[in-house]
Amino acid sequence: MTQDDPGLNLEVTTVYERVGGNAFFVELVEQFYRLVEVDPVLRPLYPQDLKPGKAHLAAFLAQYGGGPPQYSLDRGHPRLRQRHMPFPIGQTERDAWVVHMISALQSMDVSADVAAVMTDYFERTATLMMNS
Repeated sequence: MTQDDPGLNLEVTTVYERVGGNAFFVELVEQFYRLVEVDPVLRPLYPQDLKPGKAHLAAFLAQYGGGPPQYSLDRGHPRLRQRHMPFPIGQTERDAWVVHMISALQSMDVSADVAAVMTDYFERTATLMMNS
């Protein structure tokens, strides 16, 4: 095949593009926080006002998914482990976070391959945040 061959697709799309952009990540985070709000393990780890955290998480996930670098422009380097150090995150907290994030993801209209990529990221990153 050559580049002129229509069977050769050189277009690479990001997760951000494949899910339709920023609105997907905002809704994903809304779904996630609905679960966090009533979770007796996770809710005490979050501040009373959840709005700033929602915006930060949505921007971070959008950026990580290949979207605009708004998170880094607003907050600098993500430094995820450093930002999460003040909060005791053990296996219980990690598992609750992953369950809620995957539940939120499953509530969305997303392809199986994108869901698999995102689930893998959530599981790996949540494990890295454990500090107790």
